Amino acid sequence: MRVFTPDEVAEHTMSKYLGVLVAAKYARELNALPRETLPIGEEKKLTTRALEALTSGEIEFRLVKRRRAQEA
Repeated sequence: MRVFTPDEVAEHTMSKYLGVLVAAKYARELNALPRETLPIGEEKKLTTRALEALTSGEIEFRLVKRRRAQEA
């Protein structure tokens, strides 16, 4: 099991909290892929793979402002 420090996670994002959110979203996207498309031999957990991709700078993301519901 690999341990990721908050500094590692925050290096490619603006904060450690944002880094964890991005990694969690990426892990959910990996989970949605069919098992055949995942690389063979990759026996790591999806969260570990997501954090490795985040800390190595492989994930590109952008922040989108939340839309507020119109009040009637």
